[in-house]
Amino acid sequence: MKFHWRRSAAASLIVAALIWLISPTMSAQSQEQRGDVCEKRKGLVILVEFPDITPQINEDFVRDRFKKLDFYVREMSYGKVCTELDFTGWHRLPDPIKRYAISPANLKVDKTHVTKLIKDAIDAADKKNNFSRYSFVVLFLGASVREYGMIGLCGYPGMLGWAEDTVFKTKSGQVVPGGVAIFTYPAHLGTLFHDIAHIWGGVRDGKRMVPCLYDHEIQANHPDTWTGFAKALINMGYWDPLSCHCYKYNLPPPGLSSWTKLRLGWMAQEKIRVVDLKQASEIVLGPLEDGSSETLVIRIPLTDSNFYLIENRQPLGAFDPHLPGKGVLIMYADDNVKECMYGKAPVKLMDADPSVPYLQGAAFDLPRKSEFIDKKNNIEIRIIEKIGNSYKIRISKIR
Repeated sequence: MKFHWRRSAAASLIVAALIWLISPTMSAQSQEQRGDVCEKRKGLVILVEFPDITPQINEDFVRDRFKKLDFYVREMSYGKVCTELDFTGWHRLPDPIKRYAISPANLKVDKTHVTKLIKDAIDAADKKNNFSRYSFVVLFLGASVREYGMIGLCGYPGMLGWAEDTVFKTKSGQVVPGGVAIFTYPAHLGTLFHDIAHIWGGVRDGKRMVPCLYDHEIQANHPDTWTGFAKALINMGYWDPLSCHCYKYNLPPPGLSSWTKLRLGWMAQEKIRVVDLKQASEIVLGPLEDGSSETLVIRIPLTDSNFYLIENRQPLGAFDPHLPGKGVLIMYADDNVKECMYGKAPVKLMDADPSVPYLQGAAFDLPRKSEFIDKKNNIEIRIIEKIGNSYKIRISKIR
């Protein structure tokens, strides 16, 4: 597929790419200068190689990937959260890659292979590492996607289930904390975040707080880019890396949706405006990427477990320039749904333009896509005007 860009669009991408390249350094410097304190997510990255494969990367490559992850986390959490990672160096496992390889389809993965990979890797790293110092573990494989079968996954809470009592122990008896994410070396930054976020979200009442937002059943038939993975993006499209990983592989991932930020606890309560439908409300909604905005998300409660979220996505910062569009996103959330299967999901975008595939036209905007009506719940959401990068939005009962 060929893409043709106007000069202004190309210039925007070049600027964003430059920000992307220097962002880890900028982030570290700015944090140090301001003296900011962040909540550290401390992890251990175990570099894994196999006897029949020579890794095509070195440790510096891996460290650089995770510096970018730290910058992404800082920006998405408005500076609240950061990562601190230790790296083990390479550990060679006892068996060839075929003994660990898996299907690219989530629902067809041989879980015994995942268990064996985790067990062999933590045993290899057992002697020289104190696992109690970390809240999560990453296995970074010196293997390609085609050699292993999948670009990335979360072992648990994820592929091996999400029971709260899941425990892995090393051969010396060390308990592996939090969870384990697994990546092949081509894994995109969006993939790194996607599967580690499953761990950070944790499990509550038997469900993952941050699940995959693509449809698992569709993914079983279209498990990767080559087989049409985009067909599985029926819930959040390319607007959140928990759905798509990335919009384009050669670009940084998009920013997080407000739903994912809320599930991770990264959205300050004072930035959320809760609407009472007993009276009409007019609210100025700032860009989700701009933490200085007075209001970042609007919440419209329907029942104890069902609600709408409204957010404003603009091409700002290092990540939201890499979206399929811009404007106001309206999401319907159902906390009773655990995972994205059978066409159901805990959060779904309301699509402003269904004629555009994969929810790429989902954003509402002036002048032609300025109104959303839910007749069942007697709700009208209307964009009144755009003020800079913000929108004035009216929420009322249908007149």
